[in-house]
Amino acid sequence: MHIYEVLRRPIITEKTSVQADTIHRYTFEVDRRANKHLVKEAVEAAFDVEVTSVNIMNVRGKSRRSGRQTGRTRDWKKAVVTLQPGQSIEFFEGV
Repeated sequence: MHIYEVLRRPIITEKTSVQADTIHRYTFEVDRRANKHLVKEAVEAAFDVEVTSVNIMNVRGKSRRSGRQTGRTRDWKKAVVTLQPGQSIEFFEGV
């Protein structure tokens, strides 16, 4: 897997914004096949920062209804990346 295929999109919520500002922890949706080593390499290459730790979790899809039709959202993988003190990703600044 190519290094730029690992990161799908940033997860921007109130909780992740507070974590990014206070403890330099950023959250991304990543490819289902990605592991901690690939996520670390991808973040360091894409944003030119040093990663301290990576936590990964699988998020199960939820059941949804539209009238009588029932469906399910897809399962996805989330990565929480902690940077070294004093570093930040400018992509998240001012959100």
